[in-house]
Amino acid sequence: MDMFTGSSIVTLALFLVAVIIIVQAIRVVPQQHALIIERWGKFHAVLEPGLNFVVPIVDRVAYRHDLREIPLDVPSQICITKDNTQLQVDGMCISRSPIPGSRRMDRRIT
Repeated sequence: MDMFTGSSIVTLALFLVAVIIIVQAIRVVPQQHALIIERWGKFHAVLEPGLNFVVPIVDRVAYRHDLREIPLDVPSQICITKDNTQLQVDGMCISRSPIPGSRRMDRRIT
């Protein structure tokens, strides 16, 4: 006798399909990141850090946005003040994109 009958193979296949769909529906977004979700090719939502649920097959992750601050070092410069004193000045510029969907939307508009 066969170990697997026709109905048990169908049941196993349905179970595997259900597990795959459930796994695709769950999205874990790490801290300092945001995911841009498109539904049928159009912007739908921004997923914040944490556990999120999406509609499998319909939704897709279009872009992974990094929310960390990016430090840019400004090289040191010599400045002369009003009283003819020389100062050496250096600085740091910190940039961060405030809107997670901004890059993706700007690319579509232009």
